[in-house]
Amino acid sequence: MKNKIENLIQEALKKLSIENIEIILEHPNNLNNGDFTTNIAMVCAKKLEMSPIEIAKKIVDILNENKPEEIEKIEVAHPGFINFYLSKKYFIENTEKILKEKENYGKGENLKGQTVLVEYTDPNPFKLFHTGHLMTNAVGEAISRIIEWNGALIKRLCYQGDVGLHVAKTIWGIKNDPEWKEKFEEIKNSSITEKIAWLGEAYSKGALSYEDNEDSINDINKKIYEKTDEEVNELYDLGKKWSLEYFDQIYKKLGTKFDHNFFESEAAPIGQKLVEENIGGVFEKSDGAIIFKGENYGLHTRVFINSEGLPTYEAKELGLAKMKGEKYSFDKSIIITGNEVNDYFKVLLKVMELILPDYALKTKHISHGMLRLPSGKMSSRTGQVVTAESLIDGVKKIIFKKLEDRDFNEDEKEKIAEQVSIGAIKFSILKQSIGKDIIFDFEKSLSFEGDSGPYLQYSFARANSVLEKAKKLGMKIEIPALRNLGEAGDLEKVINQFPNIVERAGNEYAPNYLITYLLELVSAFNAYYRDNKIIDTENKESSYRLALTEAFKTTLENGLNILGIPNPERM
Repeated sequence: MKNKIENLIQEALKKLSIENIEIILEHPNNLNNGDFTTNIAMVCAKKLEMSPIEIAKKIVDILNENKPEEIEKIEVAHPGFINFYLSKKYFIENTEKILKEKENYGKGENLKGQTVLVEYTDPNPFKLFHTGHLMTNAVGEAISRIIEWNGALIKRLCYQGDVGLHVAKTIWGIKNDPEWKEKFEEIKNSSITEKIAWLGEAYSKGALSYEDNEDSINDINKKIYEKTDEEVNELYDLGKKWSLEYFDQIYKKLGTKFDHNFFESEAAPIGQKLVEENIGGVFEKSDGAIIFKGENYGLHTRVFINSEGLPTYEAKELGLAKMKGEKYSFDKSIIITGNEVNDYFKVLLKVMELILPDYALKTKHISHGMLRLPSGKMSSRTGQVVTAESLIDGVKKIIFKKLEDRDFNEDEKEKIAEQVSIGAIKFSILKQSIGKDIIFDFEKSLSFEGDSGPYLQYSFARANSVLEKAKKLGMKIEIPALRNLGEAGDLEKVINQFPNIVERAGNEYAPNYLITYLLELVSAFNAYYRDNKIIDTENKESSYRLALTEAFKTTLENGLNILGIPNPERM
């Protein structure tokens, strides 16, 4: 419908000899001001040397000459807006459409034919999966799904630092224990949780000891790259294997499945070769290292190969870019990270522009803020890291307690508590624009009322309960033949906005638009639920009310799925 109205406006503008002007058609904030609104008259005012109101009236007069039946009326509003009101017939047909399309309602085709790579989460083997990774995963998964819903083929990628000083520090921390061989044999037969805890303790020990043991840790780092020490190789291979198993457990909880894992160990030699091939042009030697003089481009200098001849993160990222291009034919490559590396990525993208220009044009870096708890940001260096699992489990315990009086068995409570805890955390991460830091407020985030994930999930469960009750009574969910059901209500109008919201969220990489919309959607449904008796076997409108409830449930379920938020059928 949005496209149809835009085309009608374009045709009207042509008759006024106005062409090549972008039309912005939006949903008004107040539903009393119509279903779509445009400021095109104000945009054209200066060009035509007329008042916006006068131009708006001329446009509306032309539009009314061939007004389609889906549009009830078109009005001019001060200071020159044009508001479009859709007909009840249109909304009934839209409800029918949703009942047919079901899980496909809201899917668009504006990115059809495009392949988009999305790289996100990027945890490092030998380190714990912390709340920063949880933040990146929630943002990356939501953006992946939003782009997917706009028609693109998505390839989910994860890039992991399986080489580097953090690995050397962990292995040093293990080997520094006189009894490490005995403990290593014992830990091999323990649970994955115990294995990861052991690696985490070793990393913390190595990180805290680095300044006093720099030479020996750097020596281990070289051995990791060169694969020249059997003991180091065994610790490395098993540690990496355990880490990947641990990450996969968390991804399963979060609803993420990656298409491919890239590793720094693979990217390093490719990146190093790229740098060495461009010495004297893009790069230069300095004190035994190879650097990029960023100051020449208004940036800062970065080391790409250090004085020991090892590639840095920067060089590995160049290798990664080339590896992506060799593995996939793509239209866009999106990289999602925390905003603490923004300056680093500016340098990297400039270097890519100089030596991998085709990839640079297709690459977009999206950065997010930090997820903080009331106690502040924690550090894995000191061993005070807040893991994703510990946060999820902590939230889960609170939700489980809220379910104590509910009529569920223990397995159901366990399942619901996990779904609600994941939903609460993801909602908190995605509810505001991506670049901002957030503090996870336990009380607000876990409320079953107000702006929270559990509130959305509870509204879904409420709609599902209504439909299940109607089904048991043998009531049909259908559009009645008699369609004189009065004016369209707020719920029908808000449901109709969903496809356009998904498109806008995709265009701007903004999951928060979808969160805001879903809150408006459930508010409209809860008002409808309050004001209408949906299950009424003696009321001819009840079948349509059930159909509208089904349309709401479908829309909310699709919206939650895009955000990666589970939708429990009972709560």
